[in-house]
Amino acid sequence: MLEILDQGPFVTPTLVVALDGWVNAGSAGTLAAEVIAGSDAVPVARFDSDLLYDYRMLRPSIDFQDGVLSSVAWPQLSVTRVAWEGRDILVMTGSEPNWNWQRMCGALVDAARAWGVVEFVGVGGVPWAAPHTRPVTVMTTSTSPDRLTGVHPEGLLRVPGAAVSAFEHAMALAGVATIGFWARVPNYVGAAFPAAALAVAERVGDHLGLDFDTADLAVSAKEQRTQLDDLVAQRADVSAMVEQLEQLYDTSDVVSGEDLAAEIERFLRDQR
Repeated sequence: MLEILDQGPFVTPTLVVALDGWVNAGSAGTLAAEVIAGSDAVPVARFDSDLLYDYRMLRPSIDFQDGVLSSVAWPQLSVTRVAWEGRDILVMTGSEPNWNWQRMCGALVDAARAWGVVEFVGVGGVPWAAPHTRPVTVMTTSTSPDRLTGVHPEGLLRVPGAAVSAFEHAMALAGVATIGFWARVPNYVGAAFPAAALAVAERVGDHLGLDFDTADLAVSAKEQRTQLDDLVAQRADVSAMVEQLEQLYDTSDVVSGEDLAAEIERFLRDQR
């Protein structure tokens, strides 16, 4: 199921996971993972796509050049490695699989043990009633309460599961320390939201003590902020909504499980 391309050895590797799909609102996780991997990442493992994906649900991309079929790009889930300041960061990215999640988790745990992974970091974004005019809040989750920092959900939170969370749970059962960073993405932004990815990448950097190159994300976030401000200014109803969201943001720092579950359920309804 998982083809190992590089056995290591690696230096105190941390495994960062971001999947395109569920809990990746605004592409917050996958864009942040691109920054963390950088341009020098090299492949270390890849999953067998035929065992993970329903190609009718997630179809391969096919290119035609002047009427000639030239290439087929299949959905992939792979792991790359990049060296950062004397340590290795393993970054797993790709489309969230349709099938065989438990087998997939087992295969990753076996590989993580062989690589000597010391920590699992999940990253992504969740839809939230948040304004684009305020700094992006990044929530923390973990399989251990001792590792929670900053804003995190309070009370019971029961939501549809994401593969990245399944990975985290499997890694924790294998004795690997875990943590997750999840940006609150304005639920009215139906596109990539670079400000969220920037916040996640910076939070991961702070956690690991590393300084990732986020300059391009910062530029993209600034440009999108200007575009969103212009669009909001053209509609009085949207402007009023954003003002209400600003008031909520300015008066509440608590994230309850019920509030987060309600936001996710609302997001699911809007996708139907």
